[in-house]
Amino acid sequence: MDKEIVVIGAGLAGCEAAYQIAKRGIKVKLYEMKPKKFSEAHCSKNFAEIVCSNSFKSNLHTNACGLLKEELRRLDSLLIKCADKTSVPAGQALAVDREKFSNMVTKIIKENPNIEIINEEYEGNDFSNEQIKIIATGPLTSDILAKNISKLTGTDKLYFYDAAAPIVTKESIDMNIAFFGDRYEQERGKNEDVEEWKKRINNNKASYINLPMNKQEYEEFCNELINAQVATLHEFEKREIFEGCMPIEIMAKRGLDTLRFGPLKPVGFTDLRTNVRPYAIVQLRQDNEEGTIYNLVGFQTNLKFGEQKRVFSKIPGLQNAEFVKYGVMHKNTYINSTKLLDATYNLKQNPYIFFAGQITGVEGYVESISSGMVAGINAANKLMKKDKIIFSTQTMIGALAKYISTTNEKFQPMNANFGILPQLDEKIKDKKLKYEKLANRALDEL
Repeated sequence: MDKEIVVIGAGLAGCEAAYQIAKRGIKVKLYEMKPKKFSEAHCSKNFAEIVCSNSFKSNLHTNACGLLKEELRRLDSLLIKCADKTSVPAGQALAVDREKFSNMVTKIIKENPNIEIINEEYEGNDFSNEQIKIIATGPLTSDILAKNISKLTGTDKLYFYDAAAPIVTKESIDMNIAFFGDRYEQERGKNEDVEEWKKRINNNKASYINLPMNKQEYEEFCNELINAQVATLHEFEKREIFEGCMPIEIMAKRGLDTLRFGPLKPVGFTDLRTNVRPYAIVQLRQDNEEGTIYNLVGFQTNLKFGEQKRVFSKIPGLQNAEFVKYGVMHKNTYINSTKLLDATYNLKQNPYIFFAGQITGVEGYVESISSGMVAGINAANKLMKKDKIIFSTQTMIGALAKYISTTNEKFQPMNANFGILPQLDEKIKDKKLKYEKLANRALDEL
């Protein structure tokens, strides 16, 4: 076959995509600007450079990322195969020797006769032609390419930093404390019977779940928040982030009442336990179409992950909260995939363009690999004039693809979690057993 596909970026997603295309007998031109030019976070000349933790998270099937890895193993993922071969002791997790991992991926990609490496910065001036391309340039996409991606997608700008709030599963929220409702719809009418008023509120399945706080609960929460440990940012990220929005812990340090007049303002609500307005209120907004996961409104944060779980679990109603994603604030170029891509990571308005990796809004190493596999397979199928392969949403691969391609006005990057899978027909209280059943169903479906 004399036609070829262009893959832009030799990170985790780009290498996986190139491999999936090449193994189908199709020529690939793989563009990588290193070592001629490096982003602010990269320093190695090798492909698939691991710049943060060396952990690919748990290998257990009862862990969402563990399930995703097993799905990828069964589909012959190059990157997961290399990770397995270069693993270091890490208990139940898959951690890699980052140098050996990148060396192995680079060697395999460079030795593949179907892959041509082009060490140049791809600027994106030829997106209008009919050559199939996969854009996998990651969260630190170069400025000129980012501008051309904006033109390609018809958007004024890309998202230049990720200021995302934590997300919890709905079933882990204590609904004996929480209540549904939008602001101002909670107020009791002058002539409204108390029981009818409560019934109306409880039947109001609005897009928000509300967690009321009294004065003592609020002040204790603020004290914990102010004294919690924060994560360290790269120097180049600090300017990008703080110009955009304020971390909740910074707001709290500006004065005890700052949050009560900001994201935790109680105006427009009544606490059903007391029939009066709460001292403060935390709102949770529905985050997926099925209403199984909710994000904490206004809780963008730089707290360490362990601190987020400890501090935010002190909010009444979140004592047993299951966090499927922690809040993050870091430089992260990504597109609004929910409006732009389909479940194969194909650009809706241009069938010759695919995206893969963190630029799509998937978050994490394994998630990026997953998107690269799906984009690579479907780019190859398009060249061979075959039908698209859309993975079942009962698989973690398919659920991630659905999440980033389903309309969501409050879209934020997402990693693998059981909250985005369709729920089981039966109610299972034992979390481990439930996850085991979801994982078995996913692997059977795969």
